Amino acid sequence: MTNSWLAGENPQDGSRHRKDRWLTPSSLTDPLGHFDLDPAGAPGHTIADRTYLIDQGEDGLVLPWNNRVWLNPPYGKLLSPFMARMAEHNHGTALIFARTETAMFHAYVWPLASAALFLRGRVTFLDAEGKRASANAGAPSVLLAYGDEDAHILSASGIDGAFLRLH
Repeated sequence: MTNSWLAGENPQDGSRHRKDRWLTPSSLTDPLGHFDLDPAGAPGHTIADRTYLIDQGEDGLVLPWNNRVWLNPPYGKLLSPFMARMAEHNHGTALIFARTETAMFHAYVWPLASAALFLRGRVTFLDAEGKRASANAGAPSVLLAYGDEDAHILSASGIDGAFLRLH
């Protein structure tokens, strides 16, 4: 599967095509330290040394992943393929909704993630211009660590929530 979240829309139309991807506030990423790759990045939003931008033809589902990955995947039908790739890579941290009953959670989180931090309250993401959204995400979120290094970093991050070691 490839990253087709643009769904054929013109990327020159501004942020209209970003309805499934919101930018992560730095209050969640800064305490987690350095990331090497953001495979589902957005223009102007720098979290990692290298950001794949689908707007520029860089498909994070196809291109190689290396070292420590930050993943805030598209929250639509591409969530499962991105989470499958994260579980396979097994070195990084992902931010998704805490929908623990879903098939995706049972396939790529419960059996494969190293740890989870269920965030206190709901995240207020940023829009495509980096401005705080007018409302919170509307669902609880969880940070997921893949690999022992990320599990340790997540447990020591100081981010408010309930930490659970999985594997």
